[in-house]
Amino acid sequence: MPVDPQLRTLEIEIPTQPEVLVKLSLLMAAEDIDLLAMSALVETDMALAAAVLKAVNSSLYGLRGKVQTVHQALTYLGMREVSGITFEMGLRAAFPPAAELEPVWKRASERGIMMGRMGQMLGVDPWAAHSAGLFEECGKAVLYRHAPQHYTAMLRAATRDSELVELEHRAFGVSHDALGAALCESWGLAPASVASVRHHVQVQETLLMPEVLQRRGVSAISTMAWSMLLCPERLEEVAHEISPQASLDETLVLRASRRVSEQLQLAQEHGR
Repeated sequence: MPVDPQLRTLEIEIPTQPEVLVKLSLLMAAEDIDLLAMSALVETDMALAAAVLKAVNSSLYGLRGKVQTVHQALTYLGMREVSGITFEMGLRAAFPPAAELEPVWKRASERGIMMGRMGQMLGVDPWAAHSAGLFEECGKAVLYRHAPQHYTAMLRAATRDSELVELEHRAFGVSHDALGAALCESWGLAPASVASVRHHVQVQETLLMPEVLQRRGVSAISTMAWSMLLCPERLEEVAHEISPQASLDETLVLRASRRVSEQLQLAQEHGR
C-alpha cells in the first residue's frame, strides 16, 4: 500500500516490509492456514527463526519445556502469537539496534500479546489487535533512525507521548503516530490496526475517540493495554470511559484485561 505523499516530501524513510513477512501475511490470509508451510517459511530466515525461538522461550510465555523448532512454537502457542513474534522480530530488524529503542520494543512485545488475547476474548479481530499493539510505537523507531541524536534528546525530554508528539511536530513536521500508521499501511496491516496506531496518542490522552475513527474495537483494546502497562490504577476509569465508545461491554472489557494481566504475571513467574 502507498505511503502518504505528504510524508514522502519530508524525506523521512519508511522501511519496506521484509519479504518473509509479505509471504507470511499471504499465508495468514488463507482460509486454511498451513502451519507446516508457515514454520518452513520462518525457518528459511535463520536469523529470524533464531530470534523467534529466543522470544518463545522467554519468561513472557512461561512454557514448561524448551521449544527447539518454529513448528513446536506454533503447536504450543498457536498461529497468531508466533506470527506476532515473527512480525515483531521483522520490525526490529528493519531498524538499527539502539539502546534508546529497547523500551519501545519491550512494550511492543507485551502490548501485542495483551491486545491479541483481549481481542480473542472480546470478539475483536485478534490479529488486528495483536499487530496494532506491536506497531503502536514504531513511528518512534522511524524518527530515531532519521535523527538519532536529536530524537534521543526528545525522548528524554518528554514525560508522556502527548508532549512528545508536540516536540516531533515542531522538529520534523510530523509525529510518530502518523509515521507509525504510514508504516502499518505500507506493510499491509488491517485498516483497524492502522487507525488504532494513528489515533492512539489522542485517545490515550483524552479517553475520547475522534469521529473519524470508525473501527473502534482495536483502539479500545489499545487504550486498555496502555492503562495496564503504564497506569494500572486507572484501569476501571479507562474501561468505563472507553468501552461504550467502541460498543463493548465494560464488565467484559475489565474482566478480559485482568485475566490477561494475570496470565502474563503467571508466565513471568513461571519463567523465573
